[in-house]
Amino acid sequence: MEGSSQGEAPRRLEGKYLGMACCWALGLATLVAWNCMLTIEDYYYKLFPKYHPARMLTLIYMPFAVVSMAILTYYESKIDTRKRNLSGLVLFFLSSLLLLLLDLASSGKGGIGNFIGIGAIAGSFGVADALLQGGMVGDLFFMCPEFLQSYLAGIAASGFLISALRLLTKAAFEKFPNGLRKGVILFLVISTFFEFLCILVYAYLFPKLPIVKYYRLKASTEGSNTVSADLAAGGIHINQGDENEAKRHERLSNKELFFENIDYAVDLTLIFVLTLSIVPGFIYEDTGSHQLHSWYAIVLITVFNACDMISRYIPLVEFLKLKSRKGLMIAALSRFLLIPAFYFTAKYGDQGWMILLISFLGLTNGYLTVCVVTEAPQGYKGPEQNALGNLLVLCVLCGVFAGVALDWLWLVGKKEF
Repeated sequence: MEGSSQGEAPRRLEGKYLGMACCWALGLATLVAWNCMLTIEDYYYKLFPKYHPARMLTLIYMPFAVVSMAILTYYESKIDTRKRNLSGLVLFFLSSLLLLLLDLASSGKGGIGNFIGIGAIAGSFGVADALLQGGMVGDLFFMCPEFLQSYLAGIAASGFLISALRLLTKAAFEKFPNGLRKGVILFLVISTFFEFLCILVYAYLFPKLPIVKYYRLKASTEGSNTVSADLAAGGIHINQGDENEAKRHERLSNKELFFENIDYAVDLTLIFVLTLSIVPGFIYEDTGSHQLHSWYAIVLITVFNACDMISRYIPLVEFLKLKSRKGLMIAALSRFLLIPAFYFTAKYGDQGWMILLISFLGLTNGYLTVCVVTEAPQGYKGPEQNALGNLLVLCVLCGVFAGVALDWLWLVGKKEF
């Protein structure tokens, strides 16, 4: 194989920290556009007060994400990862730009027509999420665990940084005429520009790193058919003899992989069912206003995202990482005790208790996600790791979809429902 002398350990590890930074940025790009839409819900509640935008937009987003991810998971071994990830990044960029242009064209007016347009963009975000998140996780499953952890931390950071930026823009424009809309426009411009930068990072920087070339070449020799374009982008070409050697490797089917890792699949589904049954719908519509008034929901979302991001670094400390499969299942099930806790806190507690609860929700969400996802691919070959990554992302999205649907139960018995 060209370039396979292959290097000695120091050579193949070159670019590890830059690779981790790229993975973090790509994780940020995976959900920055969607988190942007979620974080400007205060603006959408002003434009569309009767349409439950926090719940409706998420409910629109999820079927597109789940169906697209199911199709991509079924065909993952035949789909070129580079083209898939670039398609996801480009779709995120174009959809973010369209969201900005729609607001400018409508001059920030409400109405069913504009809401349908925003809903269509939410659906395109779902397709882009399936393309990019499944592709990246599958790709990183056969690389070093630090890359996967950095990517997951970047996903959480997208929520925190977007929330923090939203607080800044809201504060900066609060006293201006039509200040809420001006802050949202600046917010959308920044997130759209970042998506564009991440297209360049993935297209021209990440595939050229020696450590990335090493892992992709290794996956190719183990039978992976999804990395050829990435290897070509990194300046590595596989000889015909090497391709024939790779094709002789057998791999477990998706069904076999799923049943061997069914506990991990259930863990991820349960984690996100619980989280999305509370965030964002319950936070925006069922917690009241308290002393923070219009800032309350944004502060709660920011606290959740900050704790989610911080907790994703905890497993880097080896003795703090939960590796027991039984322990992970018990932890995922135990989080459902938070449902009555949120109910009674919203009804009888003050904002301090709610902030404490949302902090714990964020901490457990990020920590358990990283523990599950970094343990699952151990012991498999490259093609199997890629397939397993796609399967687990599908489980995450199914959990999110179920959580979003269950979130509507908080409205049962309310007059406005």
